[in-house]
Amino acid sequence: MKAPVILVLGRSGLLARALADRGGGDIVTAGRPDFDITQPGASERLLDQLRPAAVINAAAYTAVDRAESEPELAFALNRDAAAALARACARAGLPLIHVSTDSVFDGAQDRAYRESDTPRPINVYGASKRAGECAVLDALPSALVVRTSWIFGASGDSFVSRLLGWAEGRDRLTIVGDQYGRPTYAPALAEGLLTLARRLLDGAASSGLMHLAGESVLSRAEQARIILEAAGRRGRAATTVIPVPSSLRPTPARRPLNAVLDCSLALRQGLALGPFRNDLEPTLDGLLGSAASGAQSGA
Repeated sequence: MKAPVILVLGRSGLLARALADRGGGDIVTAGRPDFDITQPGASERLLDQLRPAAVINAAAYTAVDRAESEPELAFALNRDAAAALARACARAGLPLIHVSTDSVFDGAQDRAYRESDTPRPINVYGASKRAGECAVLDALPSALVVRTSWIFGASGDSFVSRLLGWAEGRDRLTIVGDQYGRPTYAPALAEGLLTLARRLLDGAASSGLMHLAGESVLSRAEQARIILEAAGRRGRAATTVIPVPSSLRPTPARRPLNAVLDCSLALRQGLALGPFRNDLEPTLDGLLGSAASGAQSGA
């Protein structure tokens, strides 16, 4: 019996690539330049053409700082296009998983954020993603909105790849030490989303909100130290990480200091993602080569 086809929107993104890799022949991806989710009627036409069994929406405007000067574009993709997709799925009777973010919270809380906590975004990106969550669930109450955090992997842009670039040729690097979150390995997240999509198809998954992110809780500076230590084992020159407060590294968009998601609901459903150190190894293998080959080349 042929496996059901799951449509993934957001073809070129880090998560969409991981979903395509993990899902193999069960996955069809759609994205620019062939498909523009922001165009009127685009979602209906795509669903009519492909007739998938379920949809995972990994398409998003994710340029957090640029969103401050491009709010219309951020809301067009993260709210309006997501709502149009949800309406199209509702008409077609299709299960939908919509991927969201920890940035819907303000970061002022002194514990991890639960699904039941009230979102209070502090930047345009977070506001557009929160508006998208509401629009999706309004249009399709049976949808599942999955919030995640700090996605990284070997096949696209992430904090890991950017940090390696920043550290090149430098013996010291200042990184904010008061922003905390759960780094999430894209392939592991993809596996979890595919499991949820199949459960939705079987009627075995609930709708609403779920937090799904990596096991480790780290500050950005702690994450940077771990990355650069592992890069050193691959022949990269040592770079010392100097933690600094966010107030000394202002950015156009404010970031929540506490972006830690409580993933207890996912854990109770058997969805446990791994620790950062373990998931970093295959990421750096892809970006820099293995630790063994790095040590040999540096000998």
